[in-house]
Amino acid sequence: MKTSYKLAFVSNYINHHQIPFCNAMNRLTEGRFTFIQTEPMEEQRVRMGWNQEDRPPYVKCFYEEETVCRQLILDCDVVLFGGTDEESYIIPRLEAGKPVIRYSERLYKTGQWKAISPRGLKKKYHDHTRYRKEQVYLLCAGAYVASDFGIVRAYPGKKYCWGYFPETKHYDVDRLVAEKGYGKERIPCLLWAARMIDWKHPELALRTARHLKEKGLSFHMNIIGDGELYPQMEEMLERDGLGDCVSLLGYKVPADVRRYMEEADIFLFTSDRQEGWGAVANEAMNSACALVADHLIGAVPFLVADGENGFLYRDGDSKQLFALAEKLVKDRELCRSVGRKAYTTITEVWNAENAAERLMGLIRGILNPEEVTAARDTLGSISDNYKGRTPYTPCMPAPVLGERYHRKAL
Repeated sequence: MKTSYKLAFVSNYINHHQIPFCNAMNRLTEGRFTFIQTEPMEEQRVRMGWNQEDRPPYVKCFYEEETVCRQLILDCDVVLFGGTDEESYIIPRLEAGKPVIRYSERLYKTGQWKAISPRGLKKKYHDHTRYRKEQVYLLCAGAYVASDFGIVRAYPGKKYCWGYFPETKHYDVDRLVAEKGYGKERIPCLLWAARMIDWKHPELALRTARHLKEKGLSFHMNIIGDGELYPQMEEMLERDGLGDCVSLLGYKVPADVRRYMEEADIFLFTSDRQEGWGAVANEAMNSACALVADHLIGAVPFLVADGENGFLYRDGDSKQLFALAEKLVKDRELCRSVGRKAYTTITEVWNAENAAERLMGLIRGILNPEEVTAARDTLGSISDNYKGRTPYTPCMPAPVLGERYHRKAL
């Protein structure tokens, strides 16, 4: 669905998680797409391998071409905006009443109780709520975003499912699944990969390994990542005598992480509610891993139909995490079946090409109100998705998923 619309995407900086989507948008607009980068990439991200040696040709840097970028933001048919808290980039466009599509992770990552803050509510009104009747729409990059924005009464009837869309790889999935495992004997292989910080809970990976070892199961676990908790992880590994079944691999560049995912049967995703999306879930599922994830991670309810293409455990319930990992280690066929379905979820639904196509359908409806009914028919509608009967898809109307209700559904 190519179009002649002129679009700009304004965000802090372009990275490997955004490039596949931006490439798709550039193709669909026949080159009339611009990514406006508002700041240089953080040095920490550069060291993690996120930096691109050559910028894609559609990237312009606000701090290098301010006048050009300001005019682009004002003149485009639609502007996508997110990834930065600085509102000044789009204020002139909002004041002119021109369409803006925001994307956002959660407002209240550490708890919705923070909504009681008068100062916070004042800012949310200024940035969001006052545009409730204007041509401003919200892409919810996480399953609990709609609930958070509902608290401040923003974007009623204008919130849509969204996420992050890292590179989607296409494999011979039967061969990929058949070759998974660790060592010559191909024993079950588990993987954990993230920065080693408190809210990503790397300790839960080692506690899972200890549980599996105490059960007398054959397995191997690779743990990838570095950070402030790495020394504690080394101490825990030695204290619990896990050196024979766990490898602490330290930092790896993104391409190497994907290779480890291709070998892994099971991916443990142990972050808590502070994980706004978690693109590692997309990558692990694309690699046909059986995902075991905390239910409060933003990506998880959108991507995972519990028990079908992955498994969810209640936030904070480590015993449930251990039990699910044990179940998958013992039942290799179940693990493979779940991994295949996970792969299909990414290659057929939650990928950059499909997201871009569906977003263009939404944009067409915004710019041509007479076509809005047709656009809605294309995007689909909400139904009860908790048990995976109908998967969520990019740009469908976002459900209001309360944390307690979803926990109850598990």
